[in-house]
Amino acid sequence: MKEKTGFPQGFSVQNTKNATERAYQTQKIISDAGLNKGVALSMQSLDPHTLKNIKRDNISLESYFELARRFTRDKVETYSDLILPLPGETYNSFVKGVDLLIQAGQHNRIQFNNLSILPNAEMGSPDYIQEHGMEIVQTEIINAHGSKVVLEDDVPEYQELVVSTNSMSHDDWKKARGFAWMASFLHFDKLLQIPIILILNQTDIQFSKIVERFLYADSKQFPTISAIASFFDIEAEKISKGGPEYVFSEEWLSVYWPADEFIFIKLTVEDSMKKFYSEAEEILLDLTSKNKSDLPIEAITDAVRANSLLVSKPFPTEDVDCQLSYNVTEVWEKVKSGYEAALKKQDNRLRVTSTKYN
Repeated sequence: MKEKTGFPQGFSVQNTKNATERAYQTQKIISDAGLNKGVALSMQSLDPHTLKNIKRDNISLESYFELARRFTRDKVETYSDLILPLPGETYNSFVKGVDLLIQAGQHNRIQFNNLSILPNAEMGSPDYIQEHGMEIVQTEIINAHGSKVVLEDDVPEYQELVVSTNSMSHDDWKKARGFAWMASFLHFDKLLQIPIILILNQTDIQFSKIVERFLYADSKQFPTISAIASFFDIEAEKISKGGPEYVFSEEWLSVYWPADEFIFIKLTVEDSMKKFYSEAEEILLDLTSKNKSDLPIEAITDAVRANSLLVSKPFPTEDVDCQLSYNVTEVWEKVKSGYEAALKKQDNRLRVTSTKYN
């Protein structure tokens, strides 16, 4: 029907838990037809103890990683999801899970979902809640990018959000929630994806260590990045008190934004991107030098510069030429496509147009 009529424009599929080959073949057909809206490779958690608590320990994580590798090689976009905070999950196991997904090649999107207890779910039973020390708050159900429209006959809907367990304290939940937003902001919103992939590919520094350096940036030395981390902390605290999961902006389309996207817009509107990239470059250079990395300084500055030029901006008006000393964009493209890449010192020109780059 897509080939005959051009419709439907997209088709969203939730995979069966196992059956690797059948799921792969089905999604490949959909993607080849131009219908793919992103293949969901649902993880929820990568911690064995946590998976046992939620009765998902019978699912092979290796089957997920194999699917991810095959989809990446065939240029079929995927995304993964993690749920926060599942019973048994700790802050450390949560960030370790993120590291594992990144190592497996997930550079498109990790969707960090808050744990909501559905009516009549086993997880919502009094015994289960008591066993795992689950702290629950009631919050209004709001959709990401949803409008704030109030009608006379509206009936507000609420959900039960878990904001701590006996394995993840209230403070650790806030840390994990802030980590998730910062990871999304830096990597999946692509503000620093090029230098991050370069560092991951060329050093033994883990993704989580990069994210945490931004989360705990010194406020005097890095005021712009520290303010972002503080904003995430404040928003996490609001949710833990029963506030909305998303940030409303009347000025920016009158919709609710995920916190990371809200900050992206804010930096753009306030013309603070140059300050952000200047501070980010300093943090990344300091991080690699303290880890005794052999990664050349010039390669990192090239990657930050290229990323700052390629990141989406509203209403671009002119093309930009940039001379680089290393093949940083080639490394970025190969790694996120599932291939090995070697960093090379070579003069190359990056041309950024208003719609694409060459």
